[in-house]
Amino acid sequence: MRALLSVTDKTGIEKLAKGLSDLGVSLISTGGTYKKIKESGVDVSEIEEITNFPEILEGRVKTLSPYVHGGILYKRDDSEHCETVEELKIKPIDIVVVNLYEFQKALKKGNPEEIIENIDIGGPSMVRSAAKNHKDVLIVTDPSDYDELIERLKNDDIDLAYRQRLAMKAYSLTAFYDSVIARYFTKLTGEESKYKTYGFEKESDLRYGENPGQAASLYNDPFVTGLMENIEVIHGKEMSYNNYNDLNPALELAQELGENAVVALKHQSPCGVAVGSDVYDSYIKAFECDSQSIFGGILAVNGVVDEKAASKMHEIFLEIIAARDFTKEALEILTKKKNVRLVKVDFANESVREEIRYLNGKVLIQEKDFGKDEVNVVTDKKPSEEEIKDLLFAQKVVKYVKSNAIVVAKGMKTLGCGAGQQSRVWALESIKDHFKDRDFEGAVLGSDAFFPFSDTVELAHEMGISSIIQPGGSIRDEDSIDKCNEYDMSMVFSKSRHFKH
Repeated sequence: MRALLSVTDKTGIEKLAKGLSDLGVSLISTGGTYKKIKESGVDVSEIEEITNFPEILEGRVKTLSPYVHGGILYKRDDSEHCETVEELKIKPIDIVVVNLYEFQKALKKGNPEEIIENIDIGGPSMVRSAAKNHKDVLIVTDPSDYDELIERLKNDDIDLAYRQRLAMKAYSLTAFYDSVIARYFTKLTGEESKYKTYGFEKESDLRYGENPGQAASLYNDPFVTGLMENIEVIHGKEMSYNNYNDLNPALELAQELGENAVVALKHQSPCGVAVGSDVYDSYIKAFECDSQSIFGGILAVNGVVDEKAASKMHEIFLEIIAARDFTKEALEILTKKKNVRLVKVDFANESVREEIRYLNGKVLIQEKDFGKDEVNVVTDKKPSEEEIKDLLFAQKVVKYVKSNAIVVAKGMKTLGCGAGQQSRVWALESIKDHFKDRDFEGAVLGSDAFFPFSDTVELAHEMGISSIIQPGGSIRDEDSIDKCNEYDMSMVFSKSRHFKH
């Protein structure tokens, strides 16, 4: 048997080479892989001895040869194939061990020339050739498979199922690799192809999914550097599917609101949000919005959690506290609870620009809702400067609340978030009914979509709300405007709808 070894990730390659050599397998190798195997004392031939041709074009061409691909691709049970390779003096290659240039690492460095040079040509070609002819050739692309390969060869335990499994991993690798390259050129050109490709790399299996009966895993998207890209869990239990799912919108909202923003979130919807003078002030205000729902929820903090803030957070049960950082004193307090997950987040990372929803046989892809709200006054009364600040704050929050959504706010903190109602007025009613003793006098209201009727304005007036922001666009807009004028309330149209279904 002959094996061709050509790897960028050289983890375990000397051990593999020795194991193969000890089994009587002849080795062929290239460049740095050849040098590493040779230095380990294992006998190995250079690729030029096989191709009868030197590496050219700075290594761009070294394995693209019929002496390589012919030795890989010919069918061992086809007499014409066997006669052809014998006539051309092409020798079989029975094992191919290849992994690919580090395109992802070059991508992160951002040097265009280095990026292009790290588009592997020979590697994927050999992988695909060997995987196509997996019935006759073993293709190994993952260093974690080296030990099993040696054991199976020792025990003569190479069956078709094993060959197919290696081929599956090989094609998964090349498809993933090409997807990252395709996305690079999509970003470079600013244009979209007919074909949309995403490559995800598995990080870990999760204990279960949304419910215990559902299997789930966590994958990383290597092409983007989003908010979740390099989060660091510094304390607490293993993160769950629901933890990751809830953490994502909480971080996005905290990033959008800026310095010192605190977002309390439960079951995918904010329950308390505030931007105060510091993290402690913001937390107290967010907590006061809904001290019941925050229990067992998560916090996203766009700032540093200090001792004062940590002392208050420690008083209740929180699943996750995610922040830019924690002071030493804060960690001493918060780590007293064994299970709370403390997560460090880099809010400087850019939020991902796309959302993907996988349906039953279809895929929906859309740009994320980064639309900015305008302030177009449509009533006789104009909102004050403070009210305008609160109106824009409420609309930033409402983007993250399940539709139909209403957010009531005052002083850059939420007083209530009405989520997921079939009727818009019901969303406001849920806030009024849930916080019966709350003073809403002088608060503002944000709505994710237009008012089809004036009933929401009527209830807002009854609650003491003084100003409203909504996209406008209903054929009944004038009804709501007239009702605001009747009650001496101000209303502005934002022009941006914020459905979140």
